[in-house]
Amino acid sequence: MKNIILASFIALVTINTGNAQSKKKKDREAIKKMCGCFEVTFNFAETFNYSKDSLYKASKTKSDKALEWAELIVDEKNEISIQHLLQVGNPKKPYIVKHWRQDWVYQNRDFYMFNGDNNWIYENKSKSEVKKQWTQKVYQVDDSPRYEGSGTWVHVDGKSYWESTTDAPLPRREYTKRSDYNVTERGNRHEITNYGWVHDQDNKKIIRKQGVKDIVLASEKGYNTYVKVPDSRCKGAQDWWKKNTNKWQLVRNKWNEVYGRNNNLSLESKVKNKPLYKHLFSDKVTQEKDINEAIESFVKK
Repeated sequence: MKNIILASFIALVTINTGNAQSKKKKDREAIKKMCGCFEVTFNFAETFNYSKDSLYKASKTKSDKALEWAELIVDEKNEISIQHLLQVGNPKKPYIVKHWRQDWVYQNRDFYMFNGDNNWIYENKSKSEVKKQWTQKVYQVDDSPRYEGSGTWVHVDGKSYWESTTDAPLPRREYTKRSDYNVTERGNRHEITNYGWVHDQDNKKIIRKQGVKDIVLASEKGYNTYVKVPDSRCKGAQDWWKKNTNKWQLVRNKWNEVYGRNNNLSLESKVKNKPLYKHLFSDKVTQEKDINEAIESFVKK
């Protein structure tokens, strides 16, 4: 009888382990489908405003298109990293812009949560809080932090999607024009489709001041579609990355050292009257020593 019970227990454990591995495999496959060459449409519209100021002006509806290459740069059991590159101009002689990066980490417990005004609060979450979840860590063009959120990939009715809500800095389209709020609460949904993938957003524009309750200024809808096209169309971006990959590996190495300190993080907005990306995008900054010094100069002590 004992042998029967033991055999049943082992069989149950084996089935559960197999199901967990199968689910994780589906998660990884879904994430990696965000790699490749895409025609992207960026759509944003302010949907509601809650301002008591009669002179309040909503942000203009924005719709842009671009060709984007998403390069798989890390493919490990518990981590996948994707570097995005914009390819613009003449296809025969395109101009390449290093864009955002997204890292996906399985059952990640270390978080840097944005708290407004170039400040990120370090949080260490419990194992139970992130069980079977994937954290999406999103970085700026210079690989400095942007936002992080954890959630479970869902595979049901032929759909694969992931959702998370987290605070983030203002996007470029806003911070160059708006200064009346300082936090974007991002409701992110990444869904894999038969044509590529969709980044669906339900955002809130928030005024945050220490010791005061957050004020929601407005709501915003974002709907970005990534339509898969032949990889050959993004050859310019692929070639650019091959030439520059070593430099940006050094940049990531330094940032990983900074993040590994597991402390609250505050960054300068400018050093020597220039933002960090202008320092790092310089062709003169290629050596590890110069890269490390540039990044460290922005980290407030």
